[in-house]
Amino acid sequence: MAKILAFAGSARRASVNKKLVTYAARHARSLQAEVTLIDLANYPLPLYDGDLEERDGIPDNAEKLYELMKEHTGLLWACPEYNSSITPLLKNTIDWISRPRPGDPRLAAYQGKVATLLAASPGALGGLRGLAAVRSILGNIGVIVLPQQHALANAADAFDDDGQLQSGDADRVQAAVAALVQAVDKLA
Repeated sequence: MAKILAFAGSARRASVNKKLVTYAARHARSLQAEVTLIDLANYPLPLYDGDLEERDGIPDNAEKLYELMKEHTGLLWACPEYNSSITPLLKNTIDWISRPRPGDPRLAAYQGKVATLLAASPGALGGLRGLAAVRSILGNIGVIVLPQQHALANAADAFDDDGQLQSGDADRVQAAVAALVQAVDKLA
């Protein structure tokens, strides 16, 4: 069974990316995947600083996220775009999780994982430019990033009151999620 860790790179309560990843996670579960949906707001981290790490060690929440990443083969992330790039929250999370741990190979939480990236934005490009940055980072640390992705434009009006996508975007999100579930099943 596919084991997928899902989250949005946003801490905002009403984030459209949280709505998008929740929708996508529901679809993955309907395809018999085991999905752990988390909220990064529940794992606050200081900004990565090598001096802080040397003095205090790796924060508890970074250790929790590291263990979650190691337990899952698939990653389903909804990535907001800030100024045409990755959010500070998501980049900081990636950085803390990437720190070496005694007894584990380098980048153990990332190597060999498979990811599907989504984005949602009120703008016309749907966060597409930010996905390019996330794709580059993940590819450089050993994650297999599937080509299927979706950038949801005009996201403020895309969901109904039950969190369902109201447009043809649903088919594209479902196809991207299905590709992830299939890839993770093959690796399992």
